[in-house]
Amino acid sequence: MEASIKIATRQYTNQPGITPDYQLVRKFLMELGYSEFIYARWDWMITHGYLDHSGLASIKLWEDDGHLVGLATYDTRLGTAYCLTKTEYQYLKKEMLLYAQNHLNDQNTFHIVIPDDDRVFQEIACALGYTATPEAEHDAIYYIEENKDITISLPDGYSLVSMEERYDPYEYRRVLWKGFNHELDGEGPLIFNEQEKLDVDFEMLRDNVDLSLKLAVVSPDNHFVSFCGMWYDTATDYALIEPVATDPDYRGKGLAQAAVFEGIRESRTWVLNVYLSVPISSSITALACFHTKNQRCGKNKNCEVTSIDSQFFTPIQISL
Repeated sequence: MEASIKIATRQYTNQPGITPDYQLVRKFLMELGYSEFIYARWDWMITHGYLDHSGLASIKLWEDDGHLVGLATYDTRLGTAYCLTKTEYQYLKKEMLLYAQNHLNDQNTFHIVIPDDDRVFQEIACALGYTATPEAEHDAIYYIEENKDITISLPDGYSLVSMEERYDPYEYRRVLWKGFNHELDGEGPLIFNEQEKLDVDFEMLRDNVDLSLKLAVVSPDNHFVSFCGMWYDTATDYALIEPVATDPDYRGKGLAQAAVFEGIRESRTWVLNVYLSVPISSSITALACFHTKNQRCGKNKNCEVTSIDSQFFTPIQISL
């Protein structure tokens, strides 16, 4: 298929945060539905403290008659790329991959993430000298509509609170710092200062962040010791949970499960028939997506768990 003469390309803005380009990409991802890079991943990334701002202007947009039809992006750090298009514009993916390998690498490595069911893009990548690697992103799908009875249980003295009820930047940073093993890995305790508080405000006090869906388990000594963040937009039929983390001193008590189940219960007030997807590559973080039943994946429609996989492809003999 020949490229439309109306296809134009341009760079994403170099300005971080909530911008017109952010809104444009978000709308595009919402229109795509469930993919290897959903709208909520974009929401999580765009004001994340770990985001490499230097790479923003390397994100590229493909537009047809003023409408966004293709996106080449990374997720917080350069080195791994995602190329997404509207269905009728898949022919652009070769051009997009060639761009991504030259502009979205980290100068040392480059991977492109391709869904297992995207044979067209796999063939394009293979023709360009790429090969599949053992690395992959795995989403395990748990069908909530078949497991409707959600019971939330916490040990005595523990409670659940949303960040709408208790907006506490220090406790938020503290539980994630501990929960992602920074102290266990020898990085020392969290250093919290005014800039850290401003960074949390930048993440949380903005469009498309619902503080009522940012849930923490509070310990008897009043610290956040487990955290579950949910992303949901009423214009879609699914939501995402990211991140989930628990202080190592409090693991094994069912606290993260309680926070996730509370998030699921909250979501059911908007989305009636939903399923939960969790990346099975991590025991600390949990990515959760909620879809209507008619979008179910997997061959066995009576199963409770299936999976959606995306494979990492890497160039064999391409100089970066």
